[in-house]
Amino acid sequence: MLDISHLTKRYGKFLAVNDLNLHIDKGEIFGFVGPNGAGKTTTMKIVCGLLDATAGSVTVDGVDALKCSKDIKRKVGYVPDFFGVYDNLKTMEYMEFFGSMYGMGKEEVDAVADGLLELVNLSDKKDVFVDTLSRGMKQRLCVARALIHNPDLLVLDEPNSGLDPRARFEMKEVLKNLGSMGKTIIISSHILPELSEMCTSIGIMDRGHLVTAGHVDEIMNKSDGASKIHIQIVGMEDKDDIRTFMAEQPNVTKVNFTEDEVLVSFNGDEMAVANLLKNIIGRGIAVSGFYKEKENLESLFLEITGGNN
Repeated sequence: MLDISHLTKRYGKFLAVNDLNLHIDKGEIFGFVGPNGAGKTTTMKIVCGLLDATAGSVTVDGVDALKCSKDIKRKVGYVPDFFGVYDNLKTMEYMEFFGSMYGMGKEEVDAVADGLLELVNLSDKKDVFVDTLSRGMKQRLCVARALIHNPDLLVLDEPNSGLDPRARFEMKEVLKNLGSMGKTIIISSHILPELSEMCTSIGIMDRGHLVTAGHVDEIMNKSDGASKIHIQIVGMEDKDDIRTFMAEQPNVTKVNFTEDEVLVSFNGDEMAVANLLKNIIGRGIAVSGFYKEKENLESLFLEITGGNN
């Protein structure tokens, strides 16, 4: 569906995107992860035909995005991080306005818009003025607007920015529904746990470079392998003795303490975790709680980028 080869974008001496190579298959939900200024928005705007590249090539379903910007805009639906709405337009009129830009007549737009507004849970807002909608509703309306011409690729730049938890949940459900319909989606977000739940593949950018990309499971396996184990102990008076004992255990790489628990960095498998618990109990240490922290996209992102913002 999307092929990017050696993509480079310069603004004077500043290198915003540096020799980026990426392939996204049809039907993928691809999550773009990276700190501010990493080059995500620049890359997405080039894919959408909204920005020229300095070098490289971009094709969407065989169409050259750098040479055929008019054609590419029929292939792509774009939801920017900030967008405006038009005063004195009702929701259905808003959809008709954008449909007309793609040469669609009123009857055709109305037929398509009915289904799209139902998809984004705005069917009951057809006759409501757009500027009176909540921010979350406006975001979902922008998704419906971007789909009005049935694009092959939907590109969303920080669609959950500024939304409250309920609005984020509603947006996530909309995107999951689109994914189940076979739409190819690129989405950037700083809300990393939500990306890991929605996306089939991710790419991590840092300072213009695509550091890593692939299916979510493959990316997660690129972690250094260290898990964090939380251990609550009753009567944890002799911390030095506990620290020494823990540090002597196989696969333990680091031992830290909080007010009420021991935090252990551990690089063994599930059986090794079970043996660690067995050894602790065998030592006579009173364990009241024991769990392994689940690896997540946020911790991997910080590990790869070094926690840079």
